[in-house]
Amino acid sequence: MKMNIIIINDKGGIQMGFKEGFFWGGATAANQYEGGYLSGGKGLAIQDVITGGDGRNNIPRRMALKLADGSTKFIDRRGTEVPDGAVPYVDEDTYYPSHVATDFYHHYKEDIALFAEMGFRCYRMSIAWSRIFPNGDEEQPNEEGLQFYDRVFDELLKYHITPVVTISHYEIPYHLVKEYPSWSSRRMVDFYCRYCEVLFKRYKGKVKYWMTFNEINVNMLHPEHALGIEIKPDENPYQVIYQASHHEFVASAKAVQIGHSIDPDNKIGMMMLYPTFYAETCNPEDQLVRMEEMNKHYAFSDVMVRGEYSSNMKLYLKRHDVSIKMEPGDEGVLKAGTVDYIGFSYYNSNVATSRKDIQLIDGNMINSVKNKYLTESRWGWSIDPMGLRIALNELYGRYHIPLFVAENGFGAIDVPEETIQDDYRIAYLKEHVQALKDAILIDGVDCFGYTVWGCIDLVSVGTGEMSKRYGMIYVDRDDKGNGSLVRSRKKSFYWYQNLIKTNGKIL
Repeated sequence: MKMNIIIINDKGGIQMGFKEGFFWGGATAANQYEGGYLSGGKGLAIQDVITGGDGRNNIPRRMALKLADGSTKFIDRRGTEVPDGAVPYVDEDTYYPSHVATDFYHHYKEDIALFAEMGFRCYRMSIAWSRIFPNGDEEQPNEEGLQFYDRVFDELLKYHITPVVTISHYEIPYHLVKEYPSWSSRRMVDFYCRYCEVLFKRYKGKVKYWMTFNEINVNMLHPEHALGIEIKPDENPYQVIYQASHHEFVASAKAVQIGHSIDPDNKIGMMMLYPTFYAETCNPEDQLVRMEEMNKHYAFSDVMVRGEYSSNMKLYLKRHDVSIKMEPGDEGVLKAGTVDYIGFSYYNSNVATSRKDIQLIDGNMINSVKNKYLTESRWGWSIDPMGLRIALNELYGRYHIPLFVAENGFGAIDVPEETIQDDYRIAYLKEHVQALKDAILIDGVDCFGYTVWGCIDLVSVGTGEMSKRYGMIYVDRDDKGNGSLVRSRKKSFYWYQNLIKTNGKIL
């Protein structure tokens, strides 16, 4: 039997909803939504050279290469070595989803008006790094790119929508990947900090909430995707990944210090993918594997929240023959540049097992043992609202700083009709918001916001599809880039509108 829990607040009243001012909103990323490919002086970003794919039929996203001998070929984006001397390029006869995506660049006023109609109190978005610094290593920013985001922020503030900005969301300028290469190079710290300083100064008074890197722990899962680096067969992958991650840790810590010095009111957070692992059985060996899996992810948040590498991480790196090259003062920088809050994404949970040679199923960036107690989406992701409550409790219990649910949503195939009846999305969101509510009101977790991923239809980052839709706003665009880009409200649009209007009292 489901029970309603009544919380008595400190004023003696009954609290059934969320705190006044709770940040309800939606989330997107520039490379999946913005479009405007090479418009307004924008440079090439890593996602701009990656094709679409098909997640349901296991057709991966690809990349076109010009080989050293002048010939060309396509390779799978993940898990395929780039031949020596090969250079990615944009093939004019191939569809690249990021180039238009769902075209926020030309529809931002219309889209923000729809966000306001839904009642958004915040909007989590990213800035395209290559729109501000087209190559990434310039001395001066691209003024036209800065003006675009001025217009976006002004439009949001007109509707009293608070921007929450991710500074780097899988959008590394391609020039930095080709020339340095990317976060393997210490020089990236300076390029990133220059970029951050420009943003903090330009948008002071317009943007208060920032996150330095999107899902930083994805570095160890998909380094080509998150770090913009390719690991060669003769390299120790652990050494490459964690050295590059150290550069990001230092860059983030310096950015926090820069942001606080420019505007003491800035709130600068980290952002991670939260995996919520369960042990497959009560077997102590399964429990140990579960702990080890979680520690791999906490290694990233520990550095950014506590300002130092944990003893567990140091031993993990040692076991994998990793020697982090630090510059003098790095440890002090990490300690001085800890984040103000933790943003995280949560879509599904995972199962850890000590068994070998077991078949795994796909999930969000992580392959896992199938959980027989849960149902799954069409893409094989488990549906587990309780996992969100557990995530909130584990993070808050470990760090005791404010949390922000930066991504939560449900990818599905929507059948176009006058009003799309996406009851499956409503059911998913309703159950997860209830889990969030329980974590706050019953468990005492300090969480200040919740943003639905893909509040408007956009390109799936993993598969490059449009057909895997997350939005509460439908965009007429298909997997081949066809469609009018006309926006329309789904049934979930009105459900979320009512949820926000009642501040979560009605679920």
